[in-house]
Amino acid sequence: MSLVGVRQTEATPNELALTDGRMTLTWGELDRVVNRGTNALLGEKLGDPPRVAVFAHNSTESALAYLFALHAGVSGVPVNFHLNADEVAYILTDSGAQAVFVGPETAQVGVAAARLAGIERVIGWRCDGVEGVSSWDDWLAAASEAEPPSDMKPLPYMHYTSGTTGRPKGTETPPNMFPREADITGFFRALREVVEAGAPGPILLVGPAYHTGPLGSIRQLGGGRPLIVMPKFDAEQILALIERYGIATSVMVPTHFQRLLALPEDVRAKYDVSSLRLVSHTGAACPVDVKHAMIAWWGPVFLEAYGATEAGSTNMITSEEWLRKPGSVGKAMAPFEMVVVGEDGSRLKANEVGQLYFRDPTGRGIVYHNDPEKTAAAHIEPGVFTLGEIGYVDDEGYVFITDRSSDMIVSGGVNIYPAEVEQVLIAHPDVEDVAVIGVPSKDMGEEVKALVVPRTGAALTAAELADFAREKLAGYKRPRSIDLVSTVGRNAMGKVNKRELRKPFWPSDRMIGG
Repeated sequence: MSLVGVRQTEATPNELALTDGRMTLTWGELDRVVNRGTNALLGEKLGDPPRVAVFAHNSTESALAYLFALHAGVSGVPVNFHLNADEVAYILTDSGAQAVFVGPETAQVGVAAARLAGIERVIGWRCDGVEGVSSWDDWLAAASEAEPPSDMKPLPYMHYTSGTTGRPKGTETPPNMFPREADITGFFRALREVVEAGAPGPILLVGPAYHTGPLGSIRQLGGGRPLIVMPKFDAEQILALIERYGIATSVMVPTHFQRLLALPEDVRAKYDVSSLRLVSHTGAACPVDVKHAMIAWWGPVFLEAYGATEAGSTNMITSEEWLRKPGSVGKAMAPFEMVVVGEDGSRLKANEVGQLYFRDPTGRGIVYHNDPEKTAAAHIEPGVFTLGEIGYVDDEGYVFITDRSSDMIVSGGVNIYPAEVEQVLIAHPDVEDVAVIGVPSKDMGEEVKALVVPRTGAALTAAELADFAREKLAGYKRPRSIDLVSTVGRNAMGKVNKRELRKPFWPSDRMIGG
């Protein structure tokens, strides 16, 4: 027997464990397929440490791929399925992944990326006829259904965040999100304890599993919670799934809430959402009016988490707390402690605005794979790190974020670094200079705007630049608007004041989405 949902497999083998609406597995069926998939992965040559990438849309199979990796003591590498082949190849090479899982939507790009990275093993589901892809079904059928070994050390995922210098940076799932146990027996026991301590009932996977929050839903499946997978976001379908399966928990981002609230009133009223017990939201600041409306509709079931891929959740706030402190991201969670630093490096007092830092008493802080310089730059002393944002802590210890000190743009819960977009646009032969900033978006919180200085005499148009960007950048990174300007205001040292460039587009001094 596998370690996935072991108690459910023993007690209720015929009850639902995993479904995406197209493919459904009971606990008994899940047990057997996890045995096969784990044994199959253990038979692959995956390097040291062993790593396998998952480059696929949400599905039952992609959830299984992550489960196989967890159970085999293999480090999964979640890859954003919007990326192009060059972008994917960089992640494959940097992470050291030796195999790639793909689905029908990503197979062609996945094969191209694997070839660029020198990887021969691409395994895909529903990819008949795609050259270079080994059949998922054949791969599983060839493996043993016997109980796999359980003495492997569990390995955290290797996530990739958008890069400040044009390339994404790898970072392992931090200890507060991925238990550091001696073997996978202890790891799955820890997952089971987390699930059993929470509200019973299925979890709904809404966001793409390449994000850390949604990916945690698959670990909850490993601990014994039934998982309902949404292959693609659909606001009304969320409501239908909550009612049909009695969904108890989910992880969403504010953009999901805005699209749910945009449904006609009669559609919203048609579905019973009373089964919900906990809806975590993360990824971006939630507009105050949106959160008030969601609490009025679904009740005080929301738990807001603030943090980052490289740190995990650093702060949390319940609905009840938030109603007292609207706009706050909550108090720091153990083991983290808040430190607010002024421009002169001094430690600030309550209600004074400065750079937000977090002290990790374990001394770990945050760590970037293959990048000691970026790791060091995030810290002002060992274990004291920043996520690049500005704000203050009130008299009761609640944190409020007012701006970013970094140039990062958060659009629909996805991090975008302007430097990567700027490096693409400046390569156009008719572009003299460029600055990329984040501007308000009602739906996404923020969106990308490019301010472009054309070369003298060039007949450059915004449409031409948009076409140029389309060839080079994943869709979510492309500018939603391009302004042709005479200057981006570089000073004598060649620096651009992004804060000043953003000011005209924001309605107040608070220049952060939400």
